[in-house]
Amino acid sequence: MSLELMDEPISQGQKGTFVRLVKYMGPHKGRVALALLLLGGATAADVLQPILVKVFLDRYLIPRHFPESHLILLGAAYLLLVLLTAGLNVLQLLIFQTLALDIIQTLRVELFDKIQTLALEFFDQTPVGVLVARITNDTQAILDMFMTVMSTFVQNIVVVMGVMGGMFALDPRLAVYCLLIIPVMGLVMWAYQKVSSPVFRIVRQRNAIINAKLNESLQGMAIIQAMRQERRLRREFGDVNEAYRQIRYRNTQINGLMLRPLVDTISLFALIVVLAFYGTQSFFHHINVGILFAFVTYLSRLFEPFNNMMDRLNFFQQAMVSAERVFQILDNPSRRPESAGDERPSIARGEVRFEDVSFSYDGETDVLKHLSFVAKPGQTVAIVGHTGSGKSTTINLLMRFYPVERGRITIDGHDLQSFSEDEIRAKMGLVLQDPFLFVGDITSNVRLGNEELDDQAVREAAQFVQADQFIDRLAEGYQAPIGERGATLSTGQRQLLSFARTMVRQPTILVLDEATASVDTETEDQIQESLRKMRHGRTTIAIAHRLSTIQDADLILVLHHGEVVERGTHQELLAKRGLYHKMYLLQGGLKESAVGQ
Repeated sequence: MSLELMDEPISQGQKGTFVRLVKYMGPHKGRVALALLLLGGATAADVLQPILVKVFLDRYLIPRHFPESHLILLGAAYLLLVLLTAGLNVLQLLIFQTLALDIIQTLRVELFDKIQTLALEFFDQTPVGVLVARITNDTQAILDMFMTVMSTFVQNIVVVMGVMGGMFALDPRLAVYCLLIIPVMGLVMWAYQKVSSPVFRIVRQRNAIINAKLNESLQGMAIIQAMRQERRLRREFGDVNEAYRQIRYRNTQINGLMLRPLVDTISLFALIVVLAFYGTQSFFHHINVGILFAFVTYLSRLFEPFNNMMDRLNFFQQAMVSAERVFQILDNPSRRPESAGDERPSIARGEVRFEDVSFSYDGETDVLKHLSFVAKPGQTVAIVGHTGSGKSTTINLLMRFYPVERGRITIDGHDLQSFSEDEIRAKMGLVLQDPFLFVGDITSNVRLGNEELDDQAVREAAQFVQADQFIDRLAEGYQAPIGERGATLSTGQRQLLSFARTMVRQPTILVLDEATASVDTETEDQIQESLRKMRHGRTTIAIAHRLSTIQDADLILVLHHGEVVERGTHQELLAKRGLYHKMYLLQGGLKESAVGQ
């Protein structure tokens, strides 16, 4: 699936998207009402200013009558209106912008929470860069809409209404003609929306592709440099940037034609009409200069709001496309498997049973076929097989990362689906082949936010898995900082920390997904000793790459194309001289050749 198709939003129509965004203002009705009240006051003060200028022209300037007290009062009133307009506008903008920040904070948290609940298959199909763009770039575009677009639109609509009121007060006949400006400008804005909306959607898609390409390149930098792929990556990144530049260039062309230049042209024709109207009237009777000045002033103020709104349409279109993309995730029906039924049992003994389990990721090809086995309390069941045989899928189903579609998995006789999420995560410990560490320190990575675990529990867990041997050698000990993904630690050290992180919770069932596959032989001896201690008294399901690590397992399952083709202990499987025997000989032969060299 291409990134373009993967990132295609589900269009809800801009009206529905906008209405949905506005609903986020619901909890803030009081602040919205106060901001609108302040906006109305600022608009009224602004509309009254030309009236005062008209009074000055008609009563004092043209008759050349300058009573000092009247002029001081008139000037003071005008200055007061200017200050009142500025002050009220500052207050209402401050309220609108703080309101926007609160709304986007809510939306981002809601989006992040939603992502935490999505099924793993969603992340299998969606590049990380695309998700990062949704949470950062798209929500920022929505923030811009609330902070600059929505407040600007509300403010300028109120201004237009106030200016039209002033026009009708001055000259109702000409004001009726000026009313035609409003539908004309509405038509221009509608046309801009129709033309620019598809362009902005492509802009956002290509921006997400850039993020995805960046994320892939940065995470794979070691391979890129080792395999001399810099030139190819530079060329590919240049191609996606050129595609982004081209669509932004088209966006610039649309803006250059349909925004301020078009509005200025319409305003010029409107000014010609007004001047022609009063010029024609002057041939027949006296024209009041004050009314002419006030009307021309109102006309310029009538178009300035439209100019402001047209300028903000650019941001509005970006925000609508971004909101569609955000709502696409929020509306995604994919959810990780959850508890079913009213029963909420607890995991006590740790007996795991697979009963005729089959599974397919795509609904067509089964990666597991009729898998059945029992891991009794305290036993170790190892699963081996070639790549693609279904080993990791077995673990994914047991950890309830994917739903069991056919067959049944039980723990202590209870269906896996009946257990609560908390019970499964508390009683089942998972150790992956590639341990993931978070930015922080050693203690925070072992504790993982569980404040009930004190420092002593962390130390005991580290000692239990022998991680304390390298931790004590660090200058800062358990407070030693850990960078992104634990890059400052060796693979074996990261794995030992993941062991400690698992064991500090004292799980009843231990799940090992090739826990020693990425470590060297010397480190493996230490890790194997830790694993033996971890497995003692616990039901363990272990995926093994190195057969030497699971020779003492109570039961070994050999998977081939999703089916169990052999089962038994290490010695029993060797005696059968089947697939397991071939795998064992192959690995033993490799070791012997390595020693011979």
